[in-house]
Amino acid sequence: MKVEQLIAIAPFLFMGSNSYSTPQRQNLSRKAFLTTTTTTALAIPQIARAEPPGLPAVGTKAPDFALPNARDEGNIVELKTLLKTGKWTVLYFYPGAFTTGCTLEARGFQRDLEQYRSLNTQIVGVSVDPVEKNAQFCQAEALDFILLSDANGIISKKYGSALQVPGFGSFSNRQTYVIDPKGELRWVFLDVESRVPRHSGEVLEKLRELEA
Repeated sequence: MKVEQLIAIAPFLFMGSNSYSTPQRQNLSRKAFLTTTTTTALAIPQIARAEPPGLPAVGTKAPDFALPNARDEGNIVELKTLLKTGKWTVLYFYPGAFTTGCTLEARGFQRDLEQYRSLNTQIVGVSVDPVEKNAQFCQAEALDFILLSDANGIISKKYGSALQVPGFGSFSNRQTYVIDPKGELRWVFLDVESRVPRHSGEVLEKLRELEA
């Protein structure tokens, strides 16, 4: 189940306990929402749905972006700069640093980083978290790949990954995009939320297929 699929049931996620009244539910933090929805998503089967609005089509040019890099003191990273390296790019959007699902996902990419490098591929993560929080996340998890901050969610919208959850703010949905060295979008992973523990392995498998 994806985060946006949980928006409709978000008000009911805490109704099993008398300790949460309606006003208390409305005041739950973004982190509480993310943690609860991520945990629930891992336990609930995938719900079939149409592609999210604004999703760029496979086979078209990946949308441009220029965002601050948490691993480089907020210096701007542009897609065109990444493409100049001649590498494939795995661009993954995640809801929030330090939450359970996002930590598992980042650890998976870090664990497999040498395999990505052997496939001439760079990993780039994007969330709406501020640069400072993403920098702390990089340090805490010893991440050796780029994390970008899309604070206003504009790039998330370009990639069809933006979510607006009433009462909880904006997030990036957990989606992953494979971009080739020419800047063409070659694959999109939409059903990531329910597959976080094995997601990196699936991305590696798809890269080997695309590069063959």
